[in-house]
Amino acid sequence: MSKKTIKDVDLKGKKVFLRVDYNVPMDENQNITNTKRIDATLPTLNYLLDQGAAVIIGCHLGRPTEAREPKFSTKPIAKKLGEILGKEVKWAEDCIGEPAEKAAAALKPGEILLLENLRYHKEEKKNNPDFAKKLASLADIAVNDAFGMAHRAHASNVGITAYLETVAGFLMEKEINYIGKTLEAPQRPFVGIIGGAKVSDKIGVISNMIDKVDTIIIGGGMAHTFDKAKGYGVGKSLLEADKIELAKELLAKATAKGVKVVLPVDIVVADKFAADAQFKTVPVDQCPEDWMGLDSGEKTSEEYVKALEGAKTIIWNGPMGVFEFDNFAKGTLAVAKAVADATDKGAISIVGGGDSIAALKKTGLDKKISHISTGGGATLEYLEGKILPGIDAIANK
Repeated sequence: MSKKTIKDVDLKGKKVFLRVDYNVPMDENQNITNTKRIDATLPTLNYLLDQGAAVIIGCHLGRPTEAREPKFSTKPIAKKLGEILGKEVKWAEDCIGEPAEKAAAALKPGEILLLENLRYHKEEKKNNPDFAKKLASLADIAVNDAFGMAHRAHASNVGITAYLETVAGFLMEKEINYIGKTLEAPQRPFVGIIGGAKVSDKIGVISNMIDKVDTIIIGGGMAHTFDKAKGYGVGKSLLEADKIELAKELLAKATAKGVKVVLPVDIVVADKFAADAQFKTVPVDQCPEDWMGLDSGEKTSEEYVKALEGAKTIIWNGPMGVFEFDNFAKGTLAVAKAVADATDKGAISIVGGGDSIAALKKTGLDKKISHISTGGGATLEYLEGKILPGIDAIANK
């Protein structure tokens, strides 16, 4: 079912409550060190202003306690957003009550107001209806552009929809279209690439992927648990012993569904977990007892690349090795290049998860990907096929 977006409503002269994910990193002097999350909302923000709306922005920052720690104030975000937009961004010292109500009432079309941290009120995370109603009273319509929050049912993204019509911003719409619609009706062949350290973090994703894809590539630290499930010794590699049976079940499920599983055939092993460790490449079933696997080997990378040839849809979550160390980044970089090449040839590629995105940026190939998901936990739950409350609550067309 498709969701209403900001293009489906009349915004002229309206006061809009815009929920964004501005949970940005700051240094000890409250200088914002990365504006990526702010930049991602600019198309929505500029469209609202161009349409003649007055924009009231709600967001959270960090995990403040009841003490309202000043380091979690959104005031520095208002200043930074103002610099980026080249116009004044007003700021209210609370998100409800008199300071917010006065500032919102005085706001004119084309102006922006940023509210203080929503999480200074514990009612936000509890999805308290009274708190949601107070937020709703500031505006005529709500716009949800906080995909990173979509897996949480809080007052500002779910509770508020009982009092205000809520539509998707452009960032939210993009995530729904790319991830949601791709999983529903992918162009085939469809290849899923799942990496990262632990099987336990990605059980739901792997299981859901096996129901959808033609081929699944499994790499990274989690591959050792699958190797063990196949009866191989894994030395001192990362292993989740309590997930070996589950790995066997997932492999059996893939076989039953006719899904091809690509696992490492060779691995780069090291004598310790360090950038300067001694390393060598060995067949996957010959890991020395006191060494550990930190990357996929060359033959494995060739298998990964082969599996991606001709793919029409690719979803990638998680690196193939300890890519932070240059000596153990080759497997991840090979996958990044293969995904970019497939995209050049017309595949739809979606990359989610901080580590995969960081690896892509390291290669400079991030510009070639169809969609880089902004979500983190929300992306993982979406890939698992879960219904995300933040998306579910947006008005249907």
